[in-house]
Amino acid sequence: MRSSSVSTTSDSRNFDLAIIGGGVNGTGIARDAAGRGLKVLLAEKSDLAQATSSASSKLIHGGLRYLEQYEFRLVREALGERDVLLRNAPHIIWPLRFVLPHSPALRPAWMLRLGLVLYDNLAWRPFGPRSSLPRSKSVDLRDRVLGGALKPEFKRGFAYSDCWVDDARLVALNARDAADRGARILTRTAVINGRRDADHWALRLLHADGRGETLHAHAVVNAAGPWAGEVLGQTLGMNATATLRLIKGSHIVVRRRYPGSHAFILQNDDGRVIFLIPYEGDYTLIGTTDVPFERNADDVTIDETEIAYLCRAANRYLADPICAADVIWSYAGVRPLYDDGQQNASAVTRDYVLDLHGESGQPPALSVFGGKITTFRRLAEHALEKLAPFFPSMGAAWTDQAPLPGGNMAGADFGTFLAEQARIRPWLDAAHLHGLARRHGTRMTRLLDGAARVADLGEYFGAGLYAREIDWLRAEEFAVTAADVLWRRTKTGLHLDARQRDDVARYIADG
Repeated sequence: MRSSSVSTTSDSRNFDLAIIGGGVNGTGIARDAAGRGLKVLLAEKSDLAQATSSASSKLIHGGLRYLEQYEFRLVREALGERDVLLRNAPHIIWPLRFVLPHSPALRPAWMLRLGLVLYDNLAWRPFGPRSSLPRSKSVDLRDRVLGGALKPEFKRGFAYSDCWVDDARLVALNARDAADRGARILTRTAVINGRRDADHWALRLLHADGRGETLHAHAVVNAAGPWAGEVLGQTLGMNATATLRLIKGSHIVVRRRYPGSHAFILQNDDGRVIFLIPYEGDYTLIGTTDVPFERNADDVTIDETEIAYLCRAANRYLADPICAADVIWSYAGVRPLYDDGQQNASAVTRDYVLDLHGESGQPPALSVFGGKITTFRRLAEHALEKLAPFFPSMGAAWTDQAPLPGGNMAGADFGTFLAEQARIRPWLDAAHLHGLARRHGTRMTRLLDGAARVADLGEYFGAGLYAREIDWLRAEEFAVTAADVLWRRTKTGLHLDARQRDDVARYIADG
């Protein structure tokens, strides 16, 4: 086995580690590796989080339903990560209470209660504190806030805790931190060919402007998500020992359907569950579907059957039913799951497999199959454990105690941070201030540096989006297009009308 490193060279074409894919796994690995002293390149053919990593249910959770599939190790790991991520990114991750109505025709109440007790106890750490989140309990759904939106026959239920995450911002902040630690982050850059030489990989890159570039790396990580199989076989010319199962998950957004800040987890008669989640203040997010997908992952959209499925599942419980005409926005993504042979798409494991390719003495390639957003940080640690023999001088694991950019708040207390910002910036509208704090955390002080009045923020586009923030997102967070700004770095696209979105595009085009 060859142990190599090129991190001491100043040659901008040579790297220790090249990562293909700018989703949560790719950026998580880039951040961790850069922090351990490796010279890192990340290449993403589109925008960061443009595919699966911005099309999730926006949850950091253990996966309550995975208990029925006996995925105890995965649930335990995910629950442990839930508290780590909540502590390290309190601006983009926060606690969310879930209400689970009991439907006598489906799982019995004793089964639900037993599952929740197990869920609570799997969050216990033998050498550390219990989870900071409240434990589960029985609830009365005749309470107007908790169950006021439900049909009157749903009288009893349960409540438990997990967390919400701004998934696309999670990816952008991992990339930002990786870059701050020396990684080179290239978006709109496709890796079109990889050739394995004696002690390194030669990678041919194609930039969006048509320029070609050849770079070298001692190891490659294939974190291309739904395209991992294509990258492995066609780009790198290697055979996989693991395979992917592509599953489409779609979500719809409707006007807010109920009071309160809690989410609902609703059992469906096909054995699955769907979520109703408060979204962007004025809306409710409903999802997800699990549909086998065999087409081009570059072209994925929700279809009428999925919309009907989500409406029907929600309408089992809602007193005021929804229909396709109520859908204001929707999105779909392809989950690249590890193929464990399950026929039922909902039963396919959400665990991950790391496939190390290459014979002894050859520069390695590591492919990522499967995974879920909650466990991306642990996946990154495990990936670097696999690669450690090739980089004997690589540093130790570190990300469990390191806040993401903007997350370095005293006591991970977002409320106190927000109150202090309101005190020192009385000229900012409360809703705008809250949006900036949620998106940027402590980095908002740099974003607003020198501004003492609203006029200092530049052109206003609506929904709390000013030119100054757009400039920041382009300079600091790799945003290039209006879609990057409106739908991934922020969600202001949901609140702006077509003319306002065109104004953003015009501003960016004018440069």
